[in-house]
Amino acid sequence: MVGNLNEIRNEGYRVLTRGLGAAGTAVFLRQFENGNGNYTEERRIALDENSIDSIVARIKSRKENE
Repeated sequence: MVGNLNEIRNEGYRVLTRGLGAAGTAVFLRQFENGNGNYTEERRIALDENSIDSIVARIKSRKENE
């Protein structure tokens, strides 16, 4: 099939949906999202906030407050 980009995109969606179903198509397409933000920085912050030491400290704090 040769056509403009919209026709090709639409045919691609039809083929994917026919082959994978709606849920499978959604999962497949999510792999190619551009996303936003700074993953590396967000990951560093998340890991810093959830280090083993900080998790242990939160557990101890909750146990003391029970």
